[in-house]
Amino acid sequence: MGAKVRNSLLSLRDLLATAWPIVLVVALGFVVAIQFIQPAPPRHVVMSAGADSGAYYAFGKKYAEILARNGITLEVRTSNGSAENLQRLLDKDSDVEIALVQGGVEAPRPDYLEEDEALPLSSLGSMYYEPVWVFYRSERELERLHQLAGKRIAVGAEGSGIRGLALQLLAANEVPVDGKHLLSLGGLKAAEELQQGRLDAAFVIAAPEAPVVQVLLRSPGIKVMNFAQAEAYTRRFPYLSKIVLPEGAVDLVRNFPPHDTTLLAATANLVVHDSLHPAIQSLLLQAASEVHGKAGFFQRRGDFPAVRDQSLPVADTAERYYKSGPPLLQRYLPFWAAILVDRLVVLLLPIFALLLPLLKVAPSIYSWRIRSKIFRCYGDLKFLENELKESYDPGRKLEYLDRLDRIEDEAYRRNIPLAYSDLLYTLREHIELVRHTLERLARHANVEETP
Repeated sequence: MGAKVRNSLLSLRDLLATAWPIVLVVALGFVVAIQFIQPAPPRHVVMSAGADSGAYYAFGKKYAEILARNGITLEVRTSNGSAENLQRLLDKDSDVEIALVQGGVEAPRPDYLEEDEALPLSSLGSMYYEPVWVFYRSERELERLHQLAGKRIAVGAEGSGIRGLALQLLAANEVPVDGKHLLSLGGLKAAEELQQGRLDAAFVIAAPEAPVVQVLLRSPGIKVMNFAQAEAYTRRFPYLSKIVLPEGAVDLVRNFPPHDTTLLAATANLVVHDSLHPAIQSLLLQAASEVHGKAGFFQRRGDFPAVRDQSLPVADTAERYYKSGPPLLQRYLPFWAAILVDRLVVLLLPIFALLLPLLKVAPSIYSWRIRSKIFRCYGDLKFLENELKESYDPGRKLEYLDRLDRIEDEAYRRNIPLAYSDLLYTLREHIELVRHTLERLARHANVEETP
């Protein structure tokens, strides 16, 4: 029983001696693989939207509902609009990583960036068209913005996206943008002032379903400007598109509008800080497809989300999403299960790539280690055999025998697993052959010495 235990321990020691280089190589592969694994996505992210009565905030809440199904809490914060959203994204002390931003609103360059350093922002694409409505009071039809010169115009609140766009469009039409006629009003407040006749025109960016648009479309005496030069605007301002509000689209019974109305439109873009986890970006895109992928006044089903405004670089995650859809694992597994499997695959693939070849050569390495113990004895035996054949000295017979005994003792002391015992017995046979050779040489020497 003791011999069996001893042999088992010897075999285990040899196995461990063979395995440690493999373990070391695999451990190094493990360490290298870890460097390429993204940390787990956060469970709480923050989005900057718009006013709590606006579309941005409403859409942010819809995103939050969808992300909540996957265990992600999306905190939606109100803001004054796109300009403030961009400021929050670029503020080093802000925890905002997601925002809806109107096309054409330029991001302020923060002081902490070098001149040639890119902004740490990416776009996940355009979510929907934001029509530029110019509502006005006038007896005659207005089709060009320069016709608003000298009139009282609401251009949106400070920090809002519509204000920046309105000022650009007015300036392009040589309408003074620093005069007393431009008022910082937006939304329902601007609508009320226009209805009461205290304003002549108001710029509004909102979906047709928005309350402010619905109110003004149905207000007596208020008209919507038909942009006769819409095509020219899209060439001068690449972030703008030409869209058409079809005749009767608002009210079929009353046939409003009474004719096709050409409008300009920016896009609402989902912008993220580069620090936002790619898995959250992918989840946001899936939420956006669910929210914005339906047909509407100005879009067909599936038109959005899409890449339409390239003022900011498109995130790699978004490019992959628009080419091939959601990540493969997220199509068939719950979000967190897909993330876990994805991380494990990145971790285990390089390990298996190293482990499988090493396991194939491990038996050979183990066999070589065992055989090498015997081969050392063979080296001493072969050296002695050559010495006997080339320079046998009868006076050293006892020395030769002693060397053979030592080789045999050394072989016997070798820790050889039972599976390789045949090597040991073969060695002992070869030792006996050399011993016989020595005896034969000794007899020949005695014969020659006898007269």
